Order: sequence, then structure tokens, then C-alpha cells
Amino acid sequence: MINLNRLSMFVAVVDAGSFTAAADALGTTKAVVSFNVKQLEQELGVALLTRSTRRLALTEAGEGFYGDCARLLRDADAAVDQARSGQLTLSGSLRVTASVDYGNRIVAPALAAFARQHPALRVSYQAGSAHADLIGERLDVAIRVGALADSTYRATPIGEFKLLLVASPALLAEQGTPRSLAALAAMPWLANRPGRSDQWRLMDSKGREHTLRVSPVAHADTASALLAFAEGGCGVAALPDWLVEEPLARGALQRVMPSYALPPQPVYAVYADTRHVSAKVRRFIDFLRTGT
Repeated sequence: MINLNRLSMFVAVVDAGSFTAAADALGTTKAVVSFNVKQLEQELGVALLTRSTRRLALTEAGEGFYGDCARLLRDADAAVDQARSGQLTLSGSLRVTASVDYGNRIVAPALAAFARQHPALRVSYQAGSAHADLIGERLDVAIRVGALADSTYRATPIGEFKLLLVASPALLAEQGTPRSLAALAAMPWLANRPGRSDQWRLMDSKGREHTLRVSPVAHADTASALLAFAEGGCGVAALPDWLVEEPLARGALQRVMPSYALPPQPVYAVYADTRHVSAKVRRFIDFLRTGT
């Protein structure tokens, strides 16, 4: 029977990019890791890695085997966690990814609080993996904002937030404060990606829906960059309430036509569709949902 420790070492080498880095991550020596990977190749009868003085690469057989190993190790970890789920203490590792702005502002502090509650748990946070391969990168859970693309992963809704229309006082003084949707549409706008943010759905105070077509004058790929553009007077932006609370309080931004509301933005926890969902993933998702 194949030794799971050898599978784990093989995956660690691929993830780390070298035998030395894998040994450091595993807390062992390069010689031990190299020996076990060589033994694994001998037991399988195929080469998994090509080695040179400059680089390490997967063979064709190694690429497929790596994905299978990552899934197998994840299932093994989940099965162990499931068996221990009745215990209060969480241990092992919890690897979380999220978009840059929401992750740094909301997810990372929550993960820190969760880690303080479970000191035996090693946590790791990765920002900016919009399309991370959870299994291939051995990530336990991804926090995603907005509509989800179809995938083989499971998703659990954990909350939502509001988008607020905001602009700087200087821009409103220069352009005039809009009092109608036509005037609002004529304002310079900011968008998070070219060709995808030129149309907005707004709901008025009577529950009627309106479509607003705008012409963005600037684009940025993060909400924090759009915030900087908005504070600099470049245009009107639709930004998350958790991001603009402070600049609104100090007067760097003002709400624009606050009687109109944008659709709320859902937040999801996304994780691998395995037979067993680990206790650490389930409890972290519950922690994000409830704060306790």
C-alpha cells in the first residue's frame, strides 16, 4: 500500500517548488523528502518530477497524480476532522483565500479572531485569488463576493452588504449635486472593469426598479483604488458600505441620491465538494456568519 506520508511529501515539493522549501515547510530534512519521493516513484514505476540544477517540473504522469494526491489528502484530513468533530479543540491547518479588499478588511480580522479561539490551529490567509484552484492549491475555503460562476465547488451564503453611491464634495461642487436619474447618469463615473460597469440597477423608495446607463471615465480593479479615485474627485463610484463608512464620517465623500438603492451584494463561503466537510471549515464558516 502506498504510504500517505510519501504522497504528502510529493505534494509539498510541488507546492513549495523545491525539495529544500518542502523540507522546511514539513519540519524535516531535504534528504528525507528526496528519499521518500524517489521511493514513491519506484513504487509507482513512473517518474513524477524532472529535476535539474535550475528548476523542478512535473512530468505528464506527475501532473495528473498531483491533482489526485491533493484530493486524497484533503479527503483524509476531512475524515480525521469529522472523527474529531465532537471535540472542542481544533488543530491542524486552515487555509483561507478571499478577494483583496473584502478579505483584508473583513476576512483577515475574522480569521485572526478565530485563530485566537483555537490556538492549536495554524491559519494561513491568501488574498487576491479570484479563481483559485482550491484543491490544487490545497486551500480549505474561499470567501467570494457577488454572483458565483458555476463550478464543482460547494457554496454557503454567509451574509451580504450594501453598495453606496458616493462622490467627493469637490466633484459635487464642480458638477452640481444630481437631483434626477438623468443628471446622475450625466456625471463622470468610476468602474471596476472596462465594459462591465456601464449599467446599474437602482431601486427607488417605492420599490420601482430603474436602469441607469453611464459612461465611466476611469477604471480600477480593486475597490480601494476606486475609493482613492472617488476621494480624488474623479467621479461617482458604487462602493461597499464597509469601505466608505470612515471617509463618509470624515467628510471626504458624500452619499449621492441616497433614496435610490443598489442590489445587495451576497457573500459566499466556497469549499471543495468532498464527502466530509472538515470541522474547522464548518466552524469557521459559522464564525463568519455569526461572529461567534
